[in-house]
Amino acid sequence: MFEPMITALKKQTRRIVFTEGTDPRILETAHRLHSEGILVPVLLGNSNEIQAAAAACNWPVDEIEKIDPLDYEGLDEMVSKMIELRKGKMDEAACLEALKKPNYFGTMLVKMGKADCLLGGATYSTADTVRPALQLIKTRPGSKIVSSCFILSRKTEDGNEMYAMGDCAINLDPSDEELAEIACETARTARRFTIDPKVALLSYSTLGSGKGESVDKVRKAAERLKAMNLDFPADGELQFDAAFSPVVAKTKAPESSVAGNANVFIFPDINAGNIGYKIAQRLGGFEAFGPILQGLNAPINDLSRGCNADEVYKMSIITAALI
Repeated sequence: MFEPMITALKKQTRRIVFTEGTDPRILETAHRLHSEGILVPVLLGNSNEIQAAAAACNWPVDEIEKIDPLDYEGLDEMVSKMIELRKGKMDEAACLEALKKPNYFGTMLVKMGKADCLLGGATYSTADTVRPALQLIKTRPGSKIVSSCFILSRKTEDGNEMYAMGDCAINLDPSDEELAEIACETARTARRFTIDPKVALLSYSTLGSGKGESVDKVRKAAERLKAMNLDFPADGELQFDAAFSPVVAKTKAPESSVAGNANVFIFPDINAGNIGYKIAQRLGGFEAFGPILQGLNAPINDLSRGCNADEVYKMSIITAALI
């Protein structure tokens, strides 16, 4: 799955910002990306502290660029741009204070074209990655919200078995309109991973078998999708077994174009989504890549605080490849 991405990235010179420059997982990843010639890493933090952390874990980073937010030559220009972007919501003092934080500083590097993408969150929450991105990068034209998806992948005798699942990390209880947008964004992301999207909007009901506010919401989202001029099939509401199993689909939803064949799964809320992808990951033996943020004007992604260095490495490649 990663070979085509790596081949393409080696032909370019894409700069990726890491907000946690002293974290051992980040240092290992930066070393690998640099030595393999895949990306140009930029580590944020005090240079001496980064060097000391790198020496402690034996990952040489002498040749890798390091930027200290507290000692940046272009800070005045960055503050002016940030004041302009915040449109009266933050004055000079507030911007200066925010830019001491690597998540805000790194996001501004991307906004100003000094870097191509950003990966953070190894030591802080998803909200701390998303907040500056929403305030400074903002949503892509046509997108109203930022959402997320996970790509689930496991090796089989025939290659890779892959699925996309959304939204598992950002929107707590999306409306029917937001669910429809999440479905479109997740299908778009799925295609970047060579998944031909067949979208199932999941519920505890299959096409009217159950009742409730959540069922109504999912059904309305499916109706919104069907009213659009989509170039992929979508259906709902569907229980997971009806969406996934051709045998069950014949009984529960025999006329559905998606049931039994779905490979993009849209959950009704973050509870279902977060639990669902983790069950697939742990019990199904899938690798879970994400959360991949969707709808932003630039590629900025979040890491799980429980991630390992290999996951950081793979998410770095995914982030840069999504430009």
